Amino acid sequence: MKAKEIQDLIDFIAKTGLDEVNIETEQFKLNVKRSGAGRPADSYAQPLLPPAPPPPAALPPPVAAAPPPAATAAPTPAAPVASNHHTLKSPMIGTFYRSASPESPVFAHVGDEVKKGQTLCIIEAMKLFNEIESEVSGRVVKVLVDNASPVEYDQPLFLIDPS
Repeated sequence: MKAKEIQDLIDFIAKTGLDEVNIETEQFKLNVKRSGAGRPADSYAQPLLPPAPPPPAALPPPVAAAPPPAATAAPTPAAPVASNHHTLKSPMIGTFYRSASPESPVFAHVGDEVKKGQTLCIIEAMKLFNEIESEVSGRVVKVLVDNASPVEYDQPLFLIDPS
């Protein structure tokens, strides 16, 4: 199996949400399992949610606390301002890197002009390093992920102003 075929398989698994895929031919046998790291986080988030509802139910006055979430809704109008920006999203699950190696300079800084097809970052998935290229030409407005952080499929990575 070639590297491109393996990458296509990884993309397929990421898009479908399958947890496990088994492929067997006369020449090879391939078992791909998605990491179970997301499941404990989900089960951890569920225990957090049940304790949270009792305090609001116990405190009817904190319903006034609902306006502060509306205050946090105020930053969401800033999102329409960013609507003229192109959001480069992760095409796969993996680890985000801004440079080819720790000693190398980053591919793109905030404020840099980038061209369509220019490498902006690398995502490591299953020990394969995948260069992620800009989909548009423009100026990098914001890097939305920290270096060496895990990223999910379709997670925003960069904001680019396509001027």
